[in-house]
Amino acid sequence: MSTADGEPRAVPLGDTEAREEAIEDDLERGLDPALDPGLDPEAEYQKFVWANLPRNYIANYLHGMLGMTGFRLINAPTFIPVYLGLVTGSPLLVGVGLGLQQLGGVISPMVGANFIEHRKRVMPTAMWLGAGMRVPVLLMALAGWFMATGHLLAVTMLVLLFLFGLFGGAQRVVFQLLMAKVIPIQRRGRLQGWRNLTGGAIAAVLGFFAGSYLVKGNVFGNGYATTFLLAFVLTSLGITALRLLLIEPEPPTQRAATSLWQRLKDVPALIQADPNFRNFLVAQLLTMAARVAAPIYASFALMTGHLPASDIGWLTLAYLGADTVSNLAWGYMGDKTGFRLTYVASLTLWIAATVLLVMSHDLVLLLVAFAGLGAGNAGYQMSTTTMVLEFGHRDDVAMRLAISSTAEGIMSSIAPMFGGWLATVAGSPPVFWLSVVVQLAALALLVATVREPKRGARTLA
Repeated sequence: MSTADGEPRAVPLGDTEAREEAIEDDLERGLDPALDPGLDPEAEYQKFVWANLPRNYIANYLHGMLGMTGFRLINAPTFIPVYLGLVTGSPLLVGVGLGLQQLGGVISPMVGANFIEHRKRVMPTAMWLGAGMRVPVLLMALAGWFMATGHLLAVTMLVLLFLFGLFGGAQRVVFQLLMAKVIPIQRRGRLQGWRNLTGGAIAAVLGFFAGSYLVKGNVFGNGYATTFLLAFVLTSLGITALRLLLIEPEPPTQRAATSLWQRLKDVPALIQADPNFRNFLVAQLLTMAARVAAPIYASFALMTGHLPASDIGWLTLAYLGADTVSNLAWGYMGDKTGFRLTYVASLTLWIAATVLLVMSHDLVLLLVAFAGLGAGNAGYQMSTTTMVLEFGHRDDVAMRLAISSTAEGIMSSIAPMFGGWLATVAGSPPVFWLSVVVQLAALALLVATVREPKRGARTLA
């Protein structure tokens, strides 16, 4: 690292934060961050990260933008729930389908983390898992075209949603770890913000196009299947860009390989070692319990607003559009203030939007409510996936990600199924009010007990 006149700069061993800031400063001034002989391998690692940041930034941006564009068509609370409703004719089975997707995400994160946390390079694993998540989307499209509507198609969709979640749970751990390796913590918020802004903007337009043209026009004989194929193509382009562009560093420290059973036994100690992380997990569980209402967002809006099914395109546009626009604000806000504050703000917005949805009976207010749901969900996703990287040492990032993903997945699998059952036996309003109650509990816990992760911990992530 260099001084203003280009001479080597001495940075104390072990001072990771000072070293990282010095390297960043050198690069911004156009200087070679040359390391003097007294620096440890951590400095070499940080130098590699910053030197390759432009290329890796573009790689993560393209992967995230295209992947988000496609996967949001699948994960939006419109196309899959409505299509499952048409195929099964049962709100309960809609909840079961979304619950199975989340259940798949519960099983795999720990396995994925244990498989990669001792490896210096995780890109090969990322490619296999990425392909495994995309194939079920392609099969959903093929099933829609070539299977007659009935029990076989319903069962096939449920199985494919489970597989989609199964690979998605492991993929989430691997790709977040990959981002943590190549993108410094000071840049992650804005990267995610711009990535989500552009990807979400495309997804919002495509969501409206898919609902208003592909679905309404029953393009190629099944508009929903055509939408799923479009999602598969876009996400495949994203992972291809990542594979071609990203340069992965080898970290200076690495966990020793251990059995999955031994690593699972370490989980309670890892949680208890940091009460801040433990309280964060509980708040995350309560927030995900609010997904009890997810299966009925769209159907409730169409019913209470006396809207035609074709208006699902407008609801999708509002949800994804707000999700898109808000991401840039969440990202810059998180980089500047830390992601605890964005979590608090997004959860507050999510609560307000849920209440508005219950109280609304015309299209304009319903669109505002869906916009609030989209923006709130965007803030939650960015906040939690970034905060979990910051609580402890880099060597435990994969397992912390897995713990968080598993906890989230457990609640996300139970809540939609319970919501579908409750809506069947008691109607929709009680489901929404239950969602509000658990959100308020999460907000109270977050404000009272969760601190912003310390700067020192963030530099190690």
